[in-house]
Amino acid sequence: MELGLKDKSVIVLASSKGLGKASALEFSKEGANVMIASRNLEELLVAASEIEKETGKKPNIRVCDVTKPEDIKSLVKETVELHGSVDVLVNNAGGPPAGGFDIFEDEMWQYAFELNLLSFVRAIREVLPYMRKQGGGRIVNIASSSIKEPVDGLILSNTFRTGIVGLSKSLAKELGSDQILINTVGPGRIGTERVAELDQIRAEKLNLSYEEGKKQMEQAIPIGRYGTPTEFAKMIVFLGSFANTYVTGQALVVDGGATKSL
Repeated sequence: MELGLKDKSVIVLASSKGLGKASALEFSKEGANVMIASRNLEELLVAASEIEKETGKKPNIRVCDVTKPEDIKSLVKETVELHGSVDVLVNNAGGPPAGGFDIFEDEMWQYAFELNLLSFVRAIREVLPYMRKQGGGRIVNIASSSIKEPVDGLILSNTFRTGIVGLSKSLAKELGSDQILINTVGPGRIGTERVAELDQIRAEKLNLSYEEGKKQMEQAIPIGRYGTPTEFAKMIVFLGSFANTYVTGQALVVDGGATKSL
């Protein structure tokens, strides 16, 4: 399938590792001009080198803290200067701290809001003028499987990830006439550092070894294993591609069938 991504301008946030990096790699494989961004310059340099080695196409890099509006503005501005415009935006951010309702004060709720919802709003706001001017674009929001079914012990994520769905559904209607398609994709148990961290917390809470805890989680997945970042990224790339001409306003999960909700 021709995805129509060759030489398209793509921004992938929080992309020095994990799902963001995997997505940036897959866009690069399709010939896109990719801008990767994260807070850590050293990790960005490593990620860029690895992507170039695998694809022959070196992504641009920009240090960006998505909780800082000025960083997002500068990121989009530099991308336009380098690539001419922005065709695709992949919103992504690290997960907020794990825990239940009783342990978080206002400060942490505010932080999670800015990290996992307001950052998406700000990035979308910055790219819309360019997408409208060129007659279209694609926006893909990376969230969590909690957009379909809350995850125990992740009250902050459960709250603000679902906010992304409401944002996307609303914008799908507002932006349809501009030929800008927007969707949300939630990862289930994908083999990333974040999931390993959550598995360790769960195992300690249940007095299990890490391996025992992970095995329990795998047994709850119909496919019987964790997904790979590459498997997840392929969904991101399709929805963010110009082969996708009619899917918008949707909230999907990539979870091996683990989510029980309809």
